Amino acid sequence: MAKQVFSKPDALCDAVTHYCAGCTHGTAHRLVAEAIDHFGVADRAVGVAPAGCSVMLYKYFNVDTIEAAHGRALATATGIKRARPDLFVFTYQGDGDLASIGLCETMHAANRGEGITVIYVNNAVYGMTGGQMAPTTLPGQRTTTTPAGRNVGNEGYPLRMAELLATLDGVRYSERVALFDAKQIRRARKAIFHAFEAQLEHNGFGFVEVLSACPTNLKMSPVKAQRWVEEVMCATYPLGVLKDLETVPAPLPEPEESLHAL
Repeated sequence: MAKQVFSKPDALCDAVTHYCAGCTHGTAHRLVAEAIDHFGVADRAVGVAPAGCSVMLYKYFNVDTIEAAHGRALATATGIKRARPDLFVFTYQGDGDLASIGLCETMHAANRGEGITVIYVNNAVYGMTGGQMAPTTLPGQRTTTTPAGRNVGNEGYPLRMAELLATLDGVRYSERVALFDAKQIRRARKAIFHAFEAQLEHNGFGFVEVLSACPTNLKMSPVKAQRWVEEVMCATYPLGVLKDLETVPAPLPEPEESLHAL
C-alpha cells in the first residue's frame, strides 16, 4: 500500500485557482497555509485581501477573510486587530496595491507597529489590471505604460519596500525572499513562519516581501520567468533579512517634566 508523503494543508480550500500558468502566488498561498496549520490559528485567523491578483483570497483559505478597497488592506487590518486583539490578522497584498495606492496605509501601519503579519508579493508589474508599470518595475523593464522601458529620469526608481520598512521603529521583522527554486521556497517558508511569530509572540509588525514571477505580463515562459526573477530581479531586490528584533524594543523615553508645562 502506497504511503502518503505529501498533502494539502488544512488551511487551503479545494479550489482550482484563477492564477496564470507559472505564477507563484499558489506557492505563496501554500506557505501561508502551512504556517496557519503549524501555529494552530485557523479558528481565529482573519485574512485581508485588496484588489489585485490576491482579490480571491476567500476562495483559497479555510479562514475568515475580508476584502478591502484597493490599497486599504492595512487600514482594514488595523481596525480588525484593534477591535479584536485576540485575532491573528494577516494581509496578502501585491506591489501595485501595497507600494502605490496603499503606500500611506503601509508606512503608517508599520510605523505604529500594528500587530499584523504582511505577506507582500512583488512581481514588478500590475498583474491583474493589464500589465502597467508598478512602483517596483525595474529600470528598462517594458510594461503596457512604459513600452520603451521604465526610464528612471521620467518615472523614478523602483521602491524597495523591505528596506524602507526596516528603517521604521514600529517594524519588528522585515525580510525579502523569492520562490524561483526549492531552496528559496524553503527560505520563504521559514520567513513566513517567523513573521507569524512576530505577531503571536510579541504582537509585532512582521513583513515578508516575496519576489514572484508573472509570466503573462513578462511575456515569458514560466521557466524563463523564474530565471528572470533569479538573475535580473534579485539584482535590484537583494534577498535577505533586513530587520529582526529578537527582543521587544525599549519604549521611547517620556518627555522631560519641563516639556509638560509648555
